[in-house]
Amino acid sequence: MLFTIEGSSYSYERIGKGDPVLLLHGFTGSKENWNSLGEALSENYQVIKIDLPGHGKTKSEAVSMEQCCHHLKEFLKYIKVEEAHVIGYSMGGRLALSFAMTFPEFVKSLVLESSSPGLQSAEERKQRQDRDEKLAQRILNEGVESFVQFWENIPLFDTQKSLPSAVRQEIQQERLSQQAQGLADSLRFMGTGSQTSWWEDLKQVKIPSLLLVGELDPKFVKIGQEMNENMSQSEIIIFKGVGHSIHVEAKDQFNEKVKHFLNNIKEDL
Repeated sequence: MLFTIEGSSYSYERIGKGDPVLLLHGFTGSKENWNSLGEALSENYQVIKIDLPGHGKTKSEAVSMEQCCHHLKEFLKYIKVEEAHVIGYSMGGRLALSFAMTFPEFVKSLVLESSSPGLQSAEERKQRQDRDEKLAQRILNEGVESFVQFWENIPLFDTQKSLPSAVRQEIQQERLSQQAQGLADSLRFMGTGSQTSWWEDLKQVKIPSLLLVGELDPKFVKIGQEMNENMSQSEIIIFKGVGHSIHVEAKDQFNEKVKHFLNNIKEDL
């Protein structure tokens, strides 16, 4: 199914019935990354998976984080969803938090996996923008295949090397299926350096929030702990023995924790 707005055509899928749950994937991913969680939730929830700008089957020009938040709001209105639980991984988590900050009336709860509120200083943001621009140029100049060989070997994904070969091949094929221009635009316009920093605003988040991090991903453990200290209705879970991509590296445990969190919210209402 497609949703079109301002020149962008978003590919999405809905399964199940019940309270809506919107799933937002990470960089180089797609809505297919959420198949396992989607199946686990679809018995009791309406699961909404969407390909973000520059990814999967979504066709778009360059879209900023702010524009994407606006598009998500209009998308939820289009599919007649007044309020949703929003779950995001990495880039999708930054988008989920940005969406909750911008349009809190549309968000019932937040689940943020290996995510951040952005960078705190203007200098940090400028340095990150410069790095992302170099990476974007590399993708455009050398192609997706060369980029994927580099990307899957960065320290952030070291723990994925211990996954079964079939799982690693599936992740690699997902990355290879992306388009160079889409990935470059995503880095330039929805990267950590180009988004609004929400660190000073975390205390404004008044909805139940679950922060999920892997113990072998120390950078995001630290970020998650700092976020948890600043959010009034949050809890944090540190998954043992896994890194950045918890929903892949500890799939069953991840699904169980998310279901438990959502079910508790339902019981409290």
